[in-house]
Amino acid sequence: MDEDFLLLNPGPVPITDEVSAAMDGAMVSHRSAAFEAVYERAQDGLDYVFEESTLDGTTTATDAGGTALILNGTASMGMEAAVANLVGSAGRRPASDRTQSGNAGAHVVAVVNGKFGRRFARIAERYAEVTRVEVPWGDSVPLSDVDAAVTDDTDLVTMVHNETSTGLLNPVAGVGRIADDHDARFVVDGVTSIGGDVFCLDHWNVDIAITDAQKALAAPPGISAMYVTSEVVDDLDGESAPFYQDLEWHLRKAGDHQTPFTSAVPLFRALAVAVEDIVAETMPARIRRHRRQATAFRTGFTEMGLELFANAEDATVLSNTVTAVSLPDAVAGDDADAFFDGVTERNVSISGGQAHLGGTIFRVSNMGGLPDEAILRGVRVVGEAMADAGVDVDVDAGVAAARATLDVAEAAPADD
Repeated sequence: MDEDFLLLNPGPVPITDEVSAAMDGAMVSHRSAAFEAVYERAQDGLDYVFEESTLDGTTTATDAGGTALILNGTASMGMEAAVANLVGSAGRRPASDRTQSGNAGAHVVAVVNGKFGRRFARIAERYAEVTRVEVPWGDSVPLSDVDAAVTDDTDLVTMVHNETSTGLLNPVAGVGRIADDHDARFVVDGVTSIGGDVFCLDHWNVDIAITDAQKALAAPPGISAMYVTSEVVDDLDGESAPFYQDLEWHLRKAGDHQTPFTSAVPLFRALAVAVEDIVAETMPARIRRHRRQATAFRTGFTEMGLELFANAEDATVLSNTVTAVSLPDAVAGDDADAFFDGVTERNVSISGGQAHLGGTIFRVSNMGGLPDEAILRGVRVVGEAMADAGVDVDVDAGVAAARATLDVAEAAPADD
């Protein structure tokens, strides 16, 4: 009997029946009390996720707190909103205060070791002078390189916490310390970490954090969220940003559980249910589950004979939500279709590499609420598809290693 479809892409991720059903209600006005109640539920849940993503359940909010905003757009909208509101009017410091000769505009340092770090840099280049601290995709960024790039003239540092394109968890804590030492603002893309791994606002000196509904929050795609600390509010200049991304306006409306413009009502309803599910599970339990499942993926793939792609060194570690694996020569480049087609034929969806990594790697996600059995199936299907495509892998060894990591009992065979 064919198995049900299994979505293992790093976003969108599977959603629960309850989250899906939340979108089916009768339409209401986005200016109604009914919608305000939905926004408040979603905002309360997001506050919990942003502020209490720790293993012991302690809060990492700053003393002054902050505000969770829900945006009618994906996380790229939030990335641009953060940059434009902070440096769109040529930075926080007047030119007379700068020691860097000839630099009358804002200075941004962008950390780049994957596609989404590069996206952050490209966004910032539309608004400011940007210094990239860049290494090959999948390599670790030395903190010493960041320290050398950030100066007292730097207005903003941007960084991706969990680089979805390569499966690396970058050293936000270390970069945050460097930004704070130079009185620079720090904006972090936590798109595939927030809701699935530890994230510390105050301890890491994060001023604005951004995430996406369709990732570890396990809600449908189309909207995103950001957390704006109270300490950074005075530095925002909404008029320097695109009209739709004026964060001062968004903050004013959020006080009334509203958005400045027409909201995607069904998506807000779904998000409210998704974050309430996270509150019910608790972030400590959710983080531990994600870490256990990511370890099972890594162990399963390596024990069957495959190699992980990312090079985690020093303060950089492997992702706990996205696993990137190098494609063996037999299924690399133009021959990759044989492997990916074999996965698809088994009713499983995974992702290949992005940009120049196409034909070089495959990626799987354990974000959201996947059961352990889905992880085991993912390992098995990858192994079977590799074997069918001519790769010498030990599927049984991989599945056994993943099972041992998860401590899941093997199911008894079905009766004939």
